[in-house]
Amino acid sequence: MAPSSRRIALAALVLLTAIWSYNWIVMKQALQYAGPFEFSALRYALGTLVLFAALLARRESLRPPPLLDTALIGLAQTTGFQALVQWALVGGGAGRTALLAYAMPFWVVPLAWLLLGERPGLRLCLGLVVAACGLALVLEPWLGFGDAQSSLLALAGGFCWAVGVVLSKRLFRRGGIGALSLTAWQMLIGALGLIAVAALAHERPIDWSPWFVGALAYNAVLSSGLAWLLWSYVVQRLPAEIAGLSSLAIPIAGIGFAWLLLGERPSLPEGIGIALVAAALAVVTLRRSPAKA
Repeated sequence: MAPSSRRIALAALVLLTAIWSYNWIVMKQALQYAGPFEFSALRYALGTLVLFAALLARRESLRPPPLLDTALIGLAQTTGFQALVQWALVGGGAGRTALLAYAMPFWVVPLAWLLLGERPGLRLCLGLVVAACGLALVLEPWLGFGDAQSSLLALAGGFCWAVGVVLSKRLFRRGGIGALSLTAWQMLIGALGLIAVAALAHERPIDWSPWFVGALAYNAVLSSGLAWLLWSYVVQRLPAEIAGLSSLAIPIAGIGFAWLLLGERPSLPEGIGIALVAAALAVVTLRRSPAKA
């Protein structure tokens, strides 16, 4: 990949980090006004409209990508991931849920090796080991996981996302697939899945307060629309494992927002763990100089 393309992809990750990390706070607080599945269905239905409007504005073809692959991506990356993590937020803290969901890279590496033949190199393996140590310190399993259901739901959500990442990467390898087109169509299918889940869940009526409308707008335009487009671009431009591990910056920032805004203050082991995860990001994303390469 050209250095300029890599820089653009990494810049997209920075913007993505800001949008998605703060959204964990928004999603947690939105549960005061709506059930988890109805909120998820609404945000992705509106996000789908935003993406198809972007397709029309850019005069791109509305022809869908290969439907079977796109449906699998949508059901995994949108329906499965979002339903599970929003459900996990009902009983779990925003920062901890975010980090558990973003254990996704640990699922991506074996899946990418199995399905894409992307064998992890030494530097990536080192980054994974350091990140795993940091994740263990943040979770402090020796103290118990607290709400086990919430933890398992978040981890399962991360696995669904990893499946979507690897399937997207495999589809992009075929060529001729635009990031915006794939994102819009997979989100449409995933949103239909979320609507079906919400219809079966029989949740409480939505409180259409100004704050909830604002949270829904943030999710529709930024988190479910623009951010997924950025994510597809990152997956398209960077190796699947690097894209996955680099995304761990999002829960780190999410933990910071949860500390500042929700009072979820990390303990000393959690702080050390966050620093280790940040070090793992540096190991994976920073390129060696030409002299050392």
